[in-house]
Amino acid sequence: MHFEDSLAFAQAIDSKDPLKEYRDKFYIPQHQGKDSIYFCGNSLGLQAKSVEKYIQQELDDWKKFGVEGHFNGKNPWMHYHHFVEKQAAKIVGASIEEVVVMNTLSVNLNLLMVSFYRPSESRFKIMIEADAFPSDHYAMQQQAKFHGFQPNEAIIQLYPREGEYTLRTEDIIAEINKHEDDLALVMLGGVNYYTGQFFDLASITSAGHAVGAQVGFDLAHAAGNVLLELNKWNVDFATWCSYKYLNSGPGGVSGVFIHEKHHKDHDIPRFAGWWGHDEKTRFKMDKNFVPMQNASGWQMSNAQILPMAAHWASLEIFDKVGMHKLREKSIKLTAYLEFLLVNNPFGFKIITPKNKDERGCQLSLLTGDDGKKLFDHLQKSGVIADWREPNVIRIAPVPLYNSFQDVWRFVDILKGL
Repeated sequence: MHFEDSLAFAQAIDSKDPLKEYRDKFYIPQHQGKDSIYFCGNSLGLQAKSVEKYIQQELDDWKKFGVEGHFNGKNPWMHYHHFVEKQAAKIVGASIEEVVVMNTLSVNLNLLMVSFYRPSESRFKIMIEADAFPSDHYAMQQQAKFHGFQPNEAIIQLYPREGEYTLRTEDIIAEINKHEDDLALVMLGGVNYYTGQFFDLASITSAGHAVGAQVGFDLAHAAGNVLLELNKWNVDFATWCSYKYLNSGPGGVSGVFIHEKHHKDHDIPRFAGWWGHDEKTRFKMDKNFVPMQNASGWQMSNAQILPMAAHWASLEIFDKVGMHKLREKSIKLTAYLEFLLVNNPFGFKIITPKNKDERGCQLSLLTGDDGKKLFDHLQKSGVIADWREPNVIRIAPVPLYNSFQDVWRFVDILKGL
């Protein structure tokens, strides 16, 4: 697509944007009486205007019914997690049976490792990207310790080649093959939080399985951002949060994917809870745990109704738009941002891959020693972005509520600093 560095050009693209109406479905934080330039959906997505209605419905039913809201409310809480399964499954390319919405991401990551990190004396290593989000490292380290291994011996960290900032797929696969005899689990981020790199999940999964390892992903920065086909790619498990690109509120509920091939494995270990027990016999209060034969069998507690109500409101929007249309706009929006940054020398480096298939909407800008000062100036100018130590500014134009004019105005502000 041909781009131009002008406000008129950005306005023209926005006027033809088939998704332009969706911006008005969100509350945009204000700066000096005008819409701020909000590029922080990779940290916390904006609130959809419909969220309040969804939450209010459950507050009203709680007020009206008390405990009977589990059965008599407009959306009975007993089955509430089922109301969001279909939409959540579409987001990650899964069947309804493979997805359950529960808990929060870090909790789910640890729970899933109970099932999918089953080391032996000889096969005990875990592979992770070196600059993965700290929570992922903490989970790997503690799981290794729990099984009696030293983290520095059990964890294989993947580093880019010297002088590069992102990982090459061939290097990841080579490292997997190098550890064919001792690799138990490959656990990467779907999209790296720091660089914005979208990994080749299909190839990584295939390579991991070829050497006998389980393969899972932290999709915090991938769900709602890039196209996913977890079932098709044969991924063993994945988990994601809903408060970033899925716009479901601070501390929002998490999603879990467990491939259908694992559902009827009665020997797979898991931590159990009442809500994972077979729905048909749950209220017989039997002491023997009988898991549901799908992802819901990994549940421990009943649904978090209020956070899930916010999530439902957001997923309804995603269901109407569709991930393919969102991704189509996202590719153009980020490409326009890249075009403007490259054609205006600002003294920082884009470390996110140039290939559109290797990134989501985020561009990570590697700054110099004055990077934090630059970031603070942007904030004072009405740009809400994200600073990550030691020296990266993350810019994430989200297709649901960001515009090409947002992108142009952001770069125009940079020109004036």
